[in-house]
Amino acid sequence: MLLRATNILTLIASVTLLVAMSAEILYSRELATFSELFSWATFAVCLIFCFDFFVLMAYSPRPWHYLVRNIVILLLSIPYHTIAVSIGVSYGHTMQMVMSGVVMLRAVLALYITMRWLIESRVTRLLWAYIATVAVVTYFAALLFYEFESPVNASVRSFGDALWWAWMNVTTVGASFFPVTITGKVICVLLPVLGMAMFPVFTVYVTSLYEQRAAKRS
Repeated sequence: MLLRATNILTLIASVTLLVAMSAEILYSRELATFSELFSWATFAVCLIFCFDFFVLMAYSPRPWHYLVRNIVILLLSIPYHTIAVSIGVSYGHTMQMVMSGVVMLRAVLALYITMRWLIESRVTRLLWAYIATVAVVTYFAALLFYEFESPVNASVRSFGDALWWAWMNVTTVGASFFPVTITGKVICVLLPVLGMAMFPVFTVYVTSLYEQRAAKRS
């Protein structure tokens, strides 16, 4: 029950982080420094992520082995932005977005872990975990694209344009306008890669369903 509760808590924290980042990007000044409220929200979410990690570590049969195998998850859960601010380190807007992206990666992992708890079927769990992951990553990519492209790209007039661009690229169809910033170009390369990696998951799911029905008929 404790493990399930912590996983659901991390899922809520992940959604909260995504909502807070959306509000920060969509309703703030262009390329503005993140607000203090968002910094504290990120700090609280990171604390929940760290708590979830150490609970899972405590319940593991081999805690230190679990720590070594999942050290990347722990590193993604550290509130780097809050630590940097507390010790007086200043950096630009791009680095702030990078640090937020690190925490968002942990949120995606939390989403995947929660799917493993909520869905019993291994194949169905894999399918929905990948669908949710692609949806969250694509939405986050649209936020980044809008943040960096809207000030300099006349084709990006609203967040709706950025979201449509992101979905067209993740489906490998491509959009009718192109990025002009380095960040936008990097996202433009990574999204189709994510989309192509998603297709085999659907193939495995459909094949598994076919094999299960064939086994029942026989």
